[in-house]
Amino acid sequence: MWLAADAAGGSGIIGMIWPFVLMFAVFYFLLIRPQQKKQKQRSSMLNQLKKGDKISTIGGLHGTVVELTDDTVVLRVNDTTKMTFERSAINQIITSAPAVALEKE
Repeated sequence: MWLAADAAGGSGIIGMIWPFVLMFAVFYFLLIRPQQKKQKQRSSMLNQLKKGDKISTIGGLHGTVVELTDDTVVLRVNDTTKMTFERSAINQIITSAPAVALEKE
């Protein structure tokens, strides 16, 4: 008798846990994994920044990278104006500077 009760109780727990496992799998593949992939691409883009790149910020400002540090980026907005931003404020690289031009500097 005890064996039948244990078997029925054991399958009941598995039956109750199975929907939660399935729900976690759906959340992982539809929400968590794509977000991690997007964050990895953004981090890679920020690490590839170099002098001469034309970029846009999350605020919509367009400029050319003049100086880079680990945390900040100095942008030339026009002929006389330079502005300093956090590296995380960069939204996208519009055009990348050619490698040949960097070697001449």
